[in-house]
Amino acid sequence: MNLPLQIIPLTDRQRQLVAAEWLPRAEAVHRELRPQLPADYTAALAGIVADGGELVIAACEDTVLGIALFHCYRNTCDGVFFYVDDLVTTSAQRSTGVGRALLDWLENEARQRGARSFHLDSGTHRLDAHRFYFRQRLAVTAFHFSKSLDQPS
Repeated sequence: MNLPLQIIPLTDRQRQLVAAEWLPRAEAVHRELRPQLPADYTAALAGIVADGGELVIAACEDTVLGIALFHCYRNTCDGVFFYVDDLVTTSAQRSTGVGRALLDWLENEARQRGARSFHLDSGTHRLDAHRFYFRQRLAVTAFHFSKSLDQPS
């Protein structure tokens, strides 16, 4: 990458959107990971932010190259818990340092907030992402179980 990469928080620590103008530019990148996001992307993200989610992007000039969505809260297991819901780099920028820059920013932010641990889940089919996370010294420490509640049990 020849131009400087910027990491830009789209929310502040009070979980308010402070750079909403970037959301339309982030949508296509975010949909590479989450194609099922609602049609009104901006409203969906505003709702997630209202529920405590925070956003940061990696950009070069006016182009979004990656996005991360995260939550920081307290729980009984870890105290301050830092969880990355979504971390995605546009497919054209994979293996160029964008994902690592986002992950470095997220880890630093977690430390600044007093988090004792850093967590993210990755779909079992995302083998390239797993290789990246292992290279970044993340470890598999638990199984994540889920059950769809759309259908009756």
